Amino acid sequence: MGRAMERVPLVLKLAWTALVAVIVPVYWRRYGPANFLWFSDIALFGILAALWLESPLLASMQALSVTALETVWLADFLSRLVLRVRLVGLTDYMFDARLPLWLRSLSLFHVPMPVLLPFLVGRLGYDPRALLAQTAVALVVVPFCRAFTDPEENINWAFGPAWNPRQTRVPRPVYFAILMLFFPVCVYLPSHYALRALFGR
Repeated sequence: MGRAMERVPLVLKLAWTALVAVIVPVYWRRYGPANFLWFSDIALFGILAALWLESPLLASMQALSVTALETVWLADFLSRLVLRVRLVGLTDYMFDARLPLWLRSLSLFHVPMPVLLPFLVGRLGYDPRALLAQTAVALVVVPFCRAFTDPEENINWAFGPAWNPRQTRVPRPVYFAILMLFFPVCVYLPSHYALRALFGR
């Protein structure tokens, strides 16, 4: 018997694959491999795998990881673009004229994520194991960023918040402890309850 009807449209799978195929070599050359430690960049690959494998767990992990943060990114971007108002500074680089416009335009992959991820979880179902799995990912990725990446890049805000990456008001160990709690408690847990209520089986 042939494979059951795909739950995710083939055109979406192909479009995301093409997007990743364009972004990865450009970012690798321009920013280096450490750039792919950003949770949004990890989500690029996680979404790609979730699309082709039609995996509820992988889709749910990415939804927990970045849906809320990408919504903030989008709000910051639109506020700056339309109203000329800077909200939190997540998208400052999008308005940095020192960066080529074509390069900045590649970061527009952030725009569809707040819609794409709920759509994907809606199609595949929410897997509650994602909360523990994504928390484990964060507990590995964030300390790695702190230990092995350039503080100037401030990947996943390991050295300071987006709007103040060189902050010194809070002692570094205290800031890092707060950050380690921030992702699972303030981002993943509320997203878990929302997604489970909307799409849980």
